[in-house]
Amino acid sequence: MKRKPFYVVLSLLLLLLLAACGQSAPEATAVPPTLAPDAYTRDALIAFKALPEVAAPTEYELSEELIALGRMLYYEPRISISQEISCNSCHLLDNYGVDSLQFSLGHDGKPVGRNSPTVYNAALHITQFWDGRAADVEEQAQGPILASGEMGMPDPDYVLYVLNTIPGYLPLFEAAFPNDADPINYDNVGRAIGAFERYLITPGPFDALLNGDDSALNEQEKRGLALFVSTGCTTCHYSDAIGGKRYAVLGQVTPYPDVTDEGRFVITGKEEDMHSFKVPSLINIAKTGPYLHNGSITTLEEMVKIMTTYQLGKELTDAQITDVVAFLNALTGELPLDYIVVPEFPPNGPDTPGPYEYEGTSSN
Repeated sequence: MKRKPFYVVLSLLLLLLLAACGQSAPEATAVPPTLAPDAYTRDALIAFKALPEVAAPTEYELSEELIALGRMLYYEPRISISQEISCNSCHLLDNYGVDSLQFSLGHDGKPVGRNSPTVYNAALHITQFWDGRAADVEEQAQGPILASGEMGMPDPDYVLYVLNTIPGYLPLFEAAFPNDADPINYDNVGRAIGAFERYLITPGPFDALLNGDDSALNEQEKRGLALFVSTGCTTCHYSDAIGGKRYAVLGQVTPYPDVTDEGRFVITGKEEDMHSFKVPSLINIAKTGPYLHNGSITTLEEMVKIMTTYQLGKELTDAQITDVVAFLNALTGELPLDYIVVPEFPPNGPDTPGPYEYEGTSSN
């Protein structure tokens, strides 16, 4: 007769001992049946997908002209009221799409209300902003330009006024939107920037693993991956961006202390959305701190401990946290350096206004 494995015999002895002492057996940990808590197998990859080359839109066609215009507008400081900040000021493309500050600074030098998330891989998310108030990157791109505490432009008309006074922009818009009789419009500003951002994708070692290269991660990183899955982190962090696909209440299992930001509740008015935020992507997470909507957490080790405690109601040892952090570091991808080269801007025209010269009515 085939002998039972040693760990099976040991488990039976433990159950008999507990029964003899009048105690109940401990609850089993909810882990995938084929995945030991810290032993990697390819079963650990079931919740993930490799990053695509581009987050392709469904509403329009991408073109080289559209993307080139979007890159220029992304870096363009003249579409801020001070003419000193651009999209790239808060989302630095050579710094993994963040400025590494707890709160970015607006045109007036004052901090904005929430931590600025990375723009890399953001086009793969279900919505944009921490509270999901923009449907896609095209809509999101229009928001900060007009936000009074960010780029501060008073209204869309002033943005278009400025762009129309810079002679080089009209042919660029005409090339990007050849079927539009009046191509310099605010929807097209958002669409161009969004088109550029859809190529801000950063594949890395984990994508190589997903595509079949089992040597792409070392043993510690694989242990961390197995722990990440078995602990339940994939409840929120899954698919290609390893996040960005759902909302979650901060303090899902155990109430998180001192949460003052109402989160998505402000947008929906639904009680279940109180203190709920879009789950951030973990791609490049080792490079995009500080963390949380308020930028209050500075290290990945602390972040892992907080998430397992308050979101999952579990605890990891220091050694396990170190392994999970090793896996998170393996999610760092390659920046598209050729794609994000700062463009040469069209020069001002004779009528291009300087800062604060517009006398229109502000809508902010």
